[in-house]
Amino acid sequence: MRESLSFSKYVAVGVMLFALFFGAGNLIFPAQLGQLAGENFWPAIIGFLITGVGLPFLGVIAIGYSGSSNLQDLASRIHPLYAVIFTSVLYLTIGPFFAAPRTGTVAFEVGITPYAGNGPMQLLLFTAVFFGITLWLSLNPAKIVDRVGKVLAPGIVVLLAVLIVVAIVKPMGAIQPATESYIGNAFAKGFTEGYNTMDAIAALVFAIIVINAVKAMGMKTKKGILNATFKAGVVAASLLGILYVGIAYIGATSVEKYGLFDTGGPVLSSSAEHFFGAFGTALLAVVITLACLTTAIGLMIANAEYFHSLFPKVSYKTFVIVFTVFTFVVSNFGLANIITYSIPVLMLIYPLAISLLLLAFTSKLFNHSRLVYVSATVVAFAIGIVDGLKALAGTLGTEFAWLQPIVDFYTAHLPFYTDGLGWLIPVVTVMVLTGVIARATGTAANTAEA
Repeated sequence: MRESLSFSKYVAVGVMLFALFFGAGNLIFPAQLGQLAGENFWPAIIGFLITGVGLPFLGVIAIGYSGSSNLQDLASRIHPLYAVIFTSVLYLTIGPFFAAPRTGTVAFEVGITPYAGNGPMQLLLFTAVFFGITLWLSLNPAKIVDRVGKVLAPGIVVLLAVLIVVAIVKPMGAIQPATESYIGNAFAKGFTEGYNTMDAIAALVFAIIVINAVKAMGMKTKKGILNATFKAGVVAASLLGILYVGIAYIGATSVEKYGLFDTGGPVLSSSAEHFFGAFGTALLAVVITLACLTTAIGLMIANAEYFHSLFPKVSYKTFVIVFTVFTFVVSNFGLANIITYSIPVLMLIYPLAISLLLLAFTSKLFNHSRLVYVSATVVAFAIGIVDGLKALAGTLGTEFAWLQPIVDFYTAHLPFYTDGLGWLIPVVTVMVLTGVIARATGTAANTAEA
């Protein structure tokens, strides 16, 4: 008997996945891209959609396709210790290091700045309350968080959809020339900007939630689970894609009236005020603040649960307190600084994460050989770590003299290196070569699959 779910169930799981993805970064980065890309809007947003929508979609499918129970299980095909380190770094990146502090700063810039200004004391007071509530609800996770989330997800979609439609029908201004970073290869710039949403790496965590939801609806076979996950992913990806294009368009048409903002945070609040006055600004502030709050709670719970599973002697409560306090401290460095300092980490993590996706999808071709997994990961790391250090040097406003010869070598010999994609061809090449070797020599018997 063929397994299938009703259309309404596919949509329900898809909307749930969308709600998991759609947080602070999904609001600010397409808005900022629109402002900066200007007349090069379309190539930039297409690049952004590939990493901001396409990769998260593939990430969800990859976990289901691989048959792994979670991200650590999949990464253990490389090595058990690597799996723990990679998964831990990924959780911390989407948690207290970058994504979680961003929820507080975005809520502040959209909800509070229009009324109280953008000073350090205002930010301190707001984030103290914001993360105090986050701590309380994370220590006592209740159904109210899920219920509020289920109301907010469609509420945000409707509110943003109305704002986008009005902005299309009656633009705030003409689209301006592209800024310097988008004058050359706007597609490549948009591609790497999509990293900032962190959804591709979050997908590797969220995938198991979707798979469990599908299983709870009665799907039992691997094929049935994968099919249902794919259809739910299409729903989530479609919603994300439509909203990204719309938000980016609002950003592009806002420059003539408001000029360039330091971040994408004020774009939506300014456009809401422009079209709907004080009421629109207030409504947007409340909805986005609550949405950021539920995202922050979800991230704290996910991180605390994962690290409690690694270190069971340390209580869940202790992890929640430590992570929330740390997140509060980081949030007070401000949104612009959080974004700036996250870039070096993302330049390292993304090649590793995307390589793992490629390996998961092609694993059967090389009989799950650990040789292929390890070789591709080493190459991705060798290039990604240089990209990360180069980005860190730029962030710190300095130069690492010892690094420059390596950067020059990569620039001269790696295709697409200057576009931030220098790791792609080497990783694929190594996968093909080691895959052939593995099949020819029988090393596939030393399987990477549990």
